[in-house]
Amino acid sequence: MNCRHCSTPLEHLFLDLGFAPPSNAYVTAEDLAKPEKYYPLRVLVCDRCWLVQTEDYADAGELFDSNYAYFSSTSTSWLEHAKRYSEMITARLGLGPASQVIEVASNDGYLLKNFLVAGIPCLGIEPTASTAAAAEALGIAVLSEFFGERLGHELASSGRQADLIIGNNVFAHVPDINDFTRGLKAALKPGGTITLEFPHLLRLIAENQFDTIYHEHFSYLSLQAVTRIFEHAGLKVCDVEELPTHGGSLRIYGCHASAARQPEPGVARILAAEQSAGLLALETYHSFQARAEKVKDDFLTFLLEQKRAGKKVAAYGAAAKGNTLLNFAGIKPDLLPFVCDAAPAKQGKFLPGSHIPIRSPEVLENSSLDFLVILPWNIAAEVQKQNDRLHARGTKFVVAVPELKAQ
Repeated sequence: MNCRHCSTPLEHLFLDLGFAPPSNAYVTAEDLAKPEKYYPLRVLVCDRCWLVQTEDYADAGELFDSNYAYFSSTSTSWLEHAKRYSEMITARLGLGPASQVIEVASNDGYLLKNFLVAGIPCLGIEPTASTAAAAEALGIAVLSEFFGERLGHELASSGRQADLIIGNNVFAHVPDINDFTRGLKAALKPGGTITLEFPHLLRLIAENQFDTIYHEHFSYLSLQAVTRIFEHAGLKVCDVEELPTHGGSLRIYGCHASAARQPEPGVARILAAEQSAGLLALETYHSFQARAEKVKDDFLTFLLEQKRAGKKVAAYGAAAKGNTLLNFAGIKPDLLPFVCDAAPAKQGKFLPGSHIPIRSPEVLENSSLDFLVILPWNIAAEVQKQNDRLHARGTKFVVAVPELKAQ
């Protein structure tokens, strides 16, 4: 396999998580008796442009199909994050009724609804029918297709170039990252701004967040890699912010390479931090496998010990990152009988691979659990607050990443 960005042959393994089904391919009761597709989940690093990327096995059309079950509005903290962003960027760019906002991977309208209320024209681009329908029900115009250079030029030729293009947690999800970035350039007005949010590779490595690796994430991004990808497409990164979301993310601000804007000091600062942390050294990537395996072993040991002691354990959050951990560790319902999730689209289904049943959080009301494992550790505080009555009854909350903790 060659690098998705610079075509350099990939020879260096970052992480091997074995075989797993796509993390958002939730299983219905009817499908339990049918074969399930598994793909290798291996991640490589390019020693030329430093793009970290999964091996090519799964097709994007299979990963993001009409039954895709991730709805952004399920998380209240993410809704608040989206609202704060929309208010900030509207003021920063002076957006108004004459502006055009485009969000790529607009999901269920969690973000664009804020622009809609403010009277700012907006367009969502969302290939998964289930989430696109939810956005359209809010009155948001949606194009249900994958974004790339072709669509970017179509938007430009139809007079729909954007003052602002938003891409939250999509840049890592595209198999052809160069085509996607050229699409951003084509759809952007000459004086327009792009903002992209994505989990920061620096945080993934520093905090052992290996469970954020799954097939839907084709790339794991540093500012170093993104800067090169943008430059190759005729864009430049002019500013960057560090965010706490998803365990530590970057929000980059991009513009045309020809724009007069000069990069803010934060760009050079984060590039220097990445180099200092070893993101331009192969040893950093070669040492990660052992760290991931320790988390897996510790978590599996914990569950085995609770089973032998007769303790009651369940999980919260049918999240993709949880599926990565469960499948890597080979955990089944005998060790984790069920997982609760607030998304109605997931309830009544089963986690891919592990086939752990997904139930409504209402089942926790009268439960007598000894431990509740919070799989989406990035929203652990939110989940604990929602379930504080369990803690009052003696239930301990557990997270496995970056290390096993029970409280």
